[in-house]
This record gives sequence, structure tokens and C-alpha cells, in this order.
Amino acid sequence: MQFDKTLNQMLVGFCSPRRAEEIGQLAYMQWLGALPGAASYEEEAVLAYLSAVNYRMTDPPVAVFCRLIEASLRNPLKPLDLSLPTPRRRGGAAKRRAY
Repeated sequence: MQFDKTLNQMLVGFCSPRRAEEIGQLAYMQWLGALPGAASYEEEAVLAYLSAVNYRMTDPPVAVFCRLIEASLRNPLKPLDLSLPTPRRRGGAAKRRAY
């Protein structure tokens, strides 16, 4: 199942609210882009929500993802507030070597 990979990418533990928002929005866009063309959005959204909802209290990006799913199901014709993260340095090679 493609959503398992997306869910695992969201399970980062603690992060800043800003970063959680970025990860949750990116996960939603990744999940949406991976849906098959003939799939029912509502059915796939419910399945993704049910897979993720148990993690929403411990992983803030999952809470953002679930909130986006809920909003899209509640008001399907209203655009969601989605954006790409602003480019910025996140540590590069020095950060990777620290682990």
C-alpha cells in the first residue's frame, strides 16, 4: 500500500509547529498525487484517515494530514490552504555527519 510509505515519512516525533505543518502538507500532496486516476477520492481519503488517526496525538505532522483530510471531506469544493515549504538550509552535510 502506497500510503504506508507516506505515513512512515510523517512519523518524525517532535518537531516545531512550522515544520509539522510543512511535513503534513507535503504528505497530503504526496498521497493525493499517488492516488490512481480511477480511485474514489472519498473512499481513499477515509482509508488514509483511518490508517493515520491513531498517530495524530503523538506526531504533529499526522495531525496536520488528518486535519486536511477532514477539511476536504467536509467541504469538498473549498480549496485547501496548501503550500510548499520555504527553501532554507537545514544543516546539510554537517547535520548528517552528527548522527
